[in-house]
Amino acid sequence: MRPKQNIWDIENRPNSELTLTKFRRVLKNQSNLRRLDQFVDLAIFEKSTGQIVGSVAIMDIIRGLGQSAFLGYRIHNGFWKNGYGKEAAMAAIDIAFRELKLHRIEAGIEPSNKRSILLAKSIGLRKEGLKKRAAHLRGKWVDLGIYSITCEEVGIPWKGIAKSRDS
Repeated sequence: MRPKQNIWDIENRPNSELTLTKFRRVLKNQSNLRRLDQFVDLAIFEKSTGQIVGSVAIMDIIRGLGQSAFLGYRIHNGFWKNGYGKEAAMAAIDIAFRELKLHRIEAGIEPSNKRSILLAKSIGLRKEGLKKRAAHLRGKWVDLGIYSITCEEVGIPWKGIAKSRDS
């Protein structure tokens, strides 16, 4: 991985942090969050080499009336501009709608993160608005553009587990 390229880039981790013990702890934590139906984190692999190129997450899962979640994606900078983010985000949306039976996916993106906005739009997410001071990142509160898509918009009929108050 190359040195950090911009404020959204993933920091290189020192080898001291890349231990089997720490990796097992991360996997256990993610497994617990998945079992609690709160978070699904998926690694993205390069098909021919098997190398990890990033990750995509379905997070902050809301059940009940909302049946929604947030989508997050990160690609290691040595693999940017190869379509990995788009392919992984599309797969995560499919998993969210078909397997998790969610109705809506949102992505909160800083307005200056043009690449992420282009990716979101390229997979069909539409801008809904701006949440002021919505996330605490890099030591300060930042605005987030909200981009979303529903299962019907990608041709997947709603077959979820939620029942509305009106039904």
